[in-house]
Amino acid sequence: MSDFIRLNIISEGQTEEYFVKRVLAPYLANFNIFTYVRSVLTGKDKKKSYRGGLINYQKAKNDILMWIKEDDHPEVRFTTMFDLYALPTDFPKYSEAIKISNPYEKVEFLEKAFKDDINHYRFIPYFQLHEFEALIFANPEPLKYEYFDYENEIEELIKIGNEYENPELINDDPQRAPSKRILQLIPEYDKANVGPDVAANIGIETLKQKCRHFNNWVTTLERLSG
Repeated sequence: MSDFIRLNIISEGQTEEYFVKRVLAPYLANFNIFTYVRSVLTGKDKKKSYRGGLINYQKAKNDILMWIKEDDHPEVRFTTMFDLYALPTDFPKYSEAIKISNPYEKVEFLEKAFKDDINHYRFIPYFQLHEFEALIFANPEPLKYEYFDYENEIEELIKIGNEYENPELINDDPQRAPSKRILQLIPEYDKANVGPDVAANIGIETLKQKCRHFNNWVTTLERLSG
């Protein structure tokens, strides 16, 4: 394997894309991994391509396979950062996965099915369990830097996070998913811009320590450069 790796990440949307640029890419650079990210292609016309938002599996698959074909250098790897929450139901083996009660078994089952369907050795699938805001619950304290008038509400978010063995286990109920809980207490929460900044303030080592599935993904990426 070469001395460096190029890593192409297909993100679900702007939040994940900014997180990769702001937090993950600088961290992986320490491992000689140079990262590029773009949101998943959802449509195009003669003038413009439209990216962001996981509409259905086929669009995501087409975008991934096209990028793999376009960038066929041996030192390049590909991965995703998609939310498990509200995942389109046409993803491979989705109907089987929803019968699995354990969240970690479920996400690993879906990732394997995803990997098998893409069927390329340079592809590493990843779903964020359950969504990006689970990372915020690793330590909501830095939200205070952004929302000065919500100190009590942020303390409530800290209490919610402490109720769970792991913030990734905060569920995928439409009213109680991580982002929904934050918005209920901080209606001004800016997912796309503030979320990644808060994650940066938390620090990737804390995110890895608190979020098991996220840690497994990042550790896999670290090892790509050998």
